[in-house]
Amino acid sequence: MEKLSIIIPAYNEAKTIRRVVEKIFSVSFPLDYEIIIIDDHSRDRTYRIVKLLNEKDISQRIRLLHNDINRGKGYCIRKGFEAATGSILIVQDADFEYDPSEIPKLLEPILKNECDVIYGSRFLGKARPEGMAFANWIANVFLTRLTNLFYGERITDMETCYKVMRRSRIQSIRLSAKRFDFEPEITAKLMRQGLPIREIPISYHGRTVEEGKKIKARDFFIAIWALVYYRFFD
Repeated sequence: MEKLSIIIPAYNEAKTIRRVVEKIFSVSFPLDYEIIIIDDHSRDRTYRIVKLLNEKDISQRIRLLHNDINRGKGYCIRKGFEAATGSILIVQDADFEYDPSEIPKLLEPILKNECDVIYGSRFLGKARPEGMAFANWIANVFLTRLTNLFYGERITDMETCYKVMRRSRIQSIRLSAKRFDFEPEITAKLMRQGLPIREIPISYHGRTVEEGKKIKARDFFIAIWALVYYRFFD
């Protein structure tokens, strides 16, 4: 029987984590699901909030993991993948840049056995996603085009958080990303396996650094190196 594992890496997301979890619970999913939250040694009340949610969760869908030191988003996602018991995996940010109510439409092609990997694209049907800073827009477009150039594909949004895939496809891939290099690494390795990536348009509501956005300029260059490394040296 199919089951969905929703992986949520969280670092200092006390302002939004409760509402994100509540939003997920309000969604009508076409299959059973679990929520795996990995607290990356937050300095605010994130861990305490999720722990309380976990204790009050009578459905026992919430699973809480905690890092003793801050390790990065990529590490948290890998930890979540390892702990997942679902046959289908998706990553959900701990803020509201991505809307959990759109997850069911991303699941549909996989549940129909039409494909094994779905990316929710912020760029299908729109030139620039809502709230995305100009510098971030340029970076996203450049990195996606570089991905297509190196790996011979034609996707529109490599850096999207919403990547949905069958767990069986991930089990054969060795991941090592620790930070935001998770996105180029997993995309590169899926493409190297010859797995077709299908895209479905999604909404996006970007947040600012002041609101908690954590990606830095250096992560752009790390992503470039990751794409180069996994294409030519790995």
